[in-house]
Amino acid sequence: MPGKFLTFMIIAVLSVNIYGCATILIGAAGGVGTAAWLSNKLTQEVNAPFERTVKAAKSALKSLKLKIEKETIEPDVAQIISRYTDGKKVWIDVRRVTDSSSKVEVRVGAVSADKEAEVKILKAIEKHL
Repeated sequence: MPGKFLTFMIIAVLSVNIYGCATILIGAAGGVGTAAWLSNKLTQEVNAPFERTVKAAKSALKSLKLKIEKETIEPDVAQIISRYTDGKKVWIDVRRVTDSSSKVEVRVGAVSADKEAEVKILKAIEKHL
């Protein structure tokens, strides 16, 4: 029993260390804040109001020549759906965090995430903020 607990603790500590390093590397590349992959989505909080972030997401898709298929905008959350150049479905969720900050979640691909495409889209959103 103590051996299993020790093994679990070592795995937990290593997981946190690996996750932390990835977050730091992604954040350094991201610019505005710290980005991380959570639930197979690239997630980042940005220092921009909700409305401006939604507009930046739409502009990013347009600059990447990705057509918006559907958009749903509520007072505190928006979802924009598109298709990537290889046909994979793209979801961009924007959530109001405060009056001056928003959370952006990017997912490309229904079955397995295309992390390279997600980073490209998030960087384009940041460029338009």
